[in-house]
Amino acid sequence: MQIIPKDSIEISATGQKWSWAFNYENGISETNRLVVPVNKPVKLLLSSRDVLHSLYIPDFRVKMDVLPNRYTALWFEATRTGESNLFCTEYCGTSHSEMIGKVVVMEEDEYAKWLEASANPAAGLTTEEYGAKLFTSKACMTCHSLDGSAGVGPTFKGLFGSQEKLMSGETVTVDENYVRESILNPMTKVTAGYQPVMPSYQGQLKDEEINALIAYMKTLK
Repeated sequence: MQIIPKDSIEISATGQKWSWAFNYENGISETNRLVVPVNKPVKLLLSSRDVLHSLYIPDFRVKMDVLPNRYTALWFEATRTGESNLFCTEYCGTSHSEMIGKVVVMEEDEYAKWLEASANPAAGLTTEEYGAKLFTSKACMTCHSLDGSAGVGPTFKGLFGSQEKLMSGETVTVDENYVRESILNPMTKVTAGYQPVMPSYQGQLKDEEINALIAYMKTLK
């Protein structure tokens, strides 16, 4: 159970409040969705960006602590296709119970097609449509609603162009620069009434992905 097969597919799994990021060797990145081929050993190289987490896949009977500033690892081999649940089993704050993902097991040829298609996730989409896709795939909905309801963070509905009061007492206009700064350096300007808990996406989102998210936000009147 502890010796990882040498022919394993290696995928990096990073935990942060409150989502899982899975990064593949060809540059593909998935949030809360781990895609693997059937009948192939898979190694997960685990790390945390903030606090202690624990990755647990009940169907595969594997669980491992995920630590900041240190790597741990586990491996499994799925023997049938389908979906399985993935959880964090170490309390990590406000939205710990929502730190849930899926493991999607595909036939080998289907997995190869998925790898090829996922290498260009924006193909055939407008900038706004790509932003809507990223809103889900990057788990923005974990903390931000689209219907005006309050969450861990401000709702995205009507947010762009509005005036927001900060914890510092200042008032700012939610424009392109403010949104970009909030994604990359979220502790700089925290909205009044909310806890400073948003993690930084520095190094996780490309410029075109940030631009797409901003374009999508502009459509949420």
